[in-house]
Amino acid sequence: MPARLDAQRRAWTEAAWARIDDGRLTELTAGMVDIPSPTGEEGPLARWLAERLREAGLAGRYQPIDDDQGNAVGRLCGDGTGPDLLLYAPIDTLTVGTEEEDVPQVGPALREDMRPSAIVDGDFVIGLGASNPKGHGAALIAAAAAVAEAGIPLRGDVLVGLGAGGMPTNRRTVPQARRHNAGQGNGCSFMLEQGVWADYAVIAKPGWTAAWEEVGLCWFEVVVRGTYSYVGSRHRMPYRNPIVDAGTVIAGLEEWFPEYSARHTGGLVAPQGNVGGIEGGWRRTASLSPATCRFHVDLRISPDTTPAQAKREFAGAIDRIRAAHPGIGLDWEMTLAIPGTRTPESTWIVTAAKAAWEELEGRPHEPILNNSGATDANILRQRGIPTVRTGMDRIGDDAPMRLDFPAGMNVVDVREARRLTRALIHTIVNTCTRAREEVA
Repeated sequence: MPARLDAQRRAWTEAAWARIDDGRLTELTAGMVDIPSPTGEEGPLARWLAERLREAGLAGRYQPIDDDQGNAVGRLCGDGTGPDLLLYAPIDTLTVGTEEEDVPQVGPALREDMRPSAIVDGDFVIGLGASNPKGHGAALIAAAAAVAEAGIPLRGDVLVGLGAGGMPTNRRTVPQARRHNAGQGNGCSFMLEQGVWADYAVIAKPGWTAAWEEVGLCWFEVVVRGTYSYVGSRHRMPYRNPIVDAGTVIAGLEEWFPEYSARHTGGLVAPQGNVGGIEGGWRRTASLSPATCRFHVDLRISPDTTPAQAKREFAGAIDRIRAAHPGIGLDWEMTLAIPGTRTPESTWIVTAAKAAWEELEGRPHEPILNNSGATDANILRQRGIPTVRTGMDRIGDDAPMRLDFPAGMNVVDVREARRLTRALIHTIVNTCTRAREEVA
């Protein structure tokens, strides 16, 4: 466990805490919400954030990836004798915020929290991505800005990385989206490749805890084969509808997912599986059945499971379904693989984040278990940067909207953002005011 804050570090921490302003947190979060940033088109928001970083004294700059996508990077310099700490959060939203791309997948219409237009309601900010990721990004900026304003003598640098392409998606199917590798952590990877590097990293994503491991993910495409046919001929000619058979295969996988999860649950993770998309036939007619139907599977993997092992387990599940239904013809392949990762719990940055949590809670750290969400922490750890994840709780009963999955993403409690900002400041002071030898 890191040393408890001594009198000087506690004074520095409290001086920075005193500079947290809920109004500024609200304004920053709302400003981020008001600038649409779907995956692949984060450039306008990243440019705006670079300016906010400059205004906060954090040497902000825009880092272009292509004409539409980019990162925002800031730095508060120390004297060079201590460890550098990267505060990281993605800035792209899981959905787009337009009827054309989101409806009917998110429901029959866009709710107010699903639009990139901020609504401030007391202690809450409502709008697309207001909590995840934008409220978390706002807390990073607020924490670094408070440390800068307090004039704390840093030994190591504090870096703020606000990255594009953090959502689990490939290229969106719209004309302006040109690059296939728009998501899956590409902004974080590019940021590191371009020299934004640190000894440790804190990624801000949902969950009021300090987490040192998380799942990775493997995607599979399954193609079920049948006969191209017509409703008027199915009783006269050979007929095998691959849409019907795809349903059988999906049902078999749905039975297998809980078995898979139970085998791999341990530590902080409980990897899950999901069928996320299905394609087959023509929307313009119900009279024809297609020759193929394809669907896509996301299988989360623990840090102890390699993508090759996950591929073999998936193959076993498919073989079991084939054996039970020998008439079904299908092919499959793995189309994406990001390993799960962990940072040793004894590493400085993990214990420093736990110490911050305990300071604010007044009790021993309590990890959140059974996680199946993946973040860019996997990118940071794979590149060799010890990383801890910390974040905010979901909204409570006093929120203006009932908690469901989209509200958990799109409604932020500014009081939670303030608590996260306090924890981040504690971690910055506890880490970046020390010599490297103290934290090695």
